[in-house]
Amino acid sequence: MAIHLQQAIEVGKYIVSQRLKGRKRYPLVLMLEPLFRCNLACSGCGKIQHPVEILKQNLTPEQCFAAVEECGAPVVSIPGGEPLLHPQIEQIVQGLVDRKKFIYLCTNGLLLEKSLDKFQPSPYLTFSVHLDGLQELHDRCVDRNGVFETAVNAIKAAKARGFRVTTNTTVFEGTDPKEVQAFFDFLSTLNIDGMMISPGYSYEWAPDQDHFLKREQTKALFREILAPYQTGQKHWNFNHNPLFLDFLTGEKDYECTPWGSPSYSVLGWQKPCYLLNEGYYSSYQELLEQTDWSQYGRASGNPKCADCMVHCGYEPTAATDAMEPQNMMRALGSVFSFSR
Repeated sequence: MAIHLQQAIEVGKYIVSQRLKGRKRYPLVLMLEPLFRCNLACSGCGKIQHPVEILKQNLTPEQCFAAVEECGAPVVSIPGGEPLLHPQIEQIVQGLVDRKKFIYLCTNGLLLEKSLDKFQPSPYLTFSVHLDGLQELHDRCVDRNGVFETAVNAIKAAKARGFRVTTNTTVFEGTDPKEVQAFFDFLSTLNIDGMMISPGYSYEWAPDQDHFLKREQTKALFREILAPYQTGQKHWNFNHNPLFLDFLTGEKDYECTPWGSPSYSVLGWQKPCYLLNEGYYSSYQELLEQTDWSQYGRASGNPKCADCMVHCGYEPTAATDAMEPQNMMRALGSVFSFSR
């Protein structure tokens, strides 16, 4: 059974079980940040802006497992920082595989090839390599030459050894749609297991605050980028619920469900989501019960949320919507297309 199908079935069963229990707010993806250190200083990310004493800290494997069990989400994304810098990352990953969580280990690819011996291929483990475009653009985004080539070589090495690999791309203001389309064509030659794409988000600590997209800009840009895919001219393999792609192009109108992708790090449970720096709770239950969720999302009128269309807030909404009878066939059709 292909992982996309297996994951879709397990997540679907989980959503149904939550509904049967009468729960309106529940997590789908835990964003587990075991450290903030990184070996790059990208202008669109602010993780390394934390004080040095914070950058030196790591979550222990036991802390990671406790957070995963407390939260209960079926999918765990491991971003950072650069998680491959964590001295016990293989223990963390193996513990989550043993718990049958679907893991996306997010990496810039610099350490991936030399780290492959630490892991075993598994239907529960996917390496998600961050690439923002072809060589010139990506190396400019990460402010270092050679990163694109190193990451692509790591992808090829991981695929050759039987690992699942996806890519993750952030699109910012000023992006040329034709360049993105050419980039997707290139990724299709690598035999990867899916591509993820999201608009640039207004992360408060990011050094570059001038190139985040506004809502209407996002819709127009993604309509142009995805036009060949939506008309059947291109058969790009996206690791997304198709309803989320409909949302990005303005065909669907969703509200944010920030509790669907909670973030846990060395600082605790971030409130209300990892894009806003409004403090931390010591437990997931406190995050769920003590956050005034009416103050967040576009409908709240909060200016910080007005233009956000990021996957962490809206893919949980799309996943829930996919369980509605009128949407299930489309979502399942996408799942089976991934399996080919």
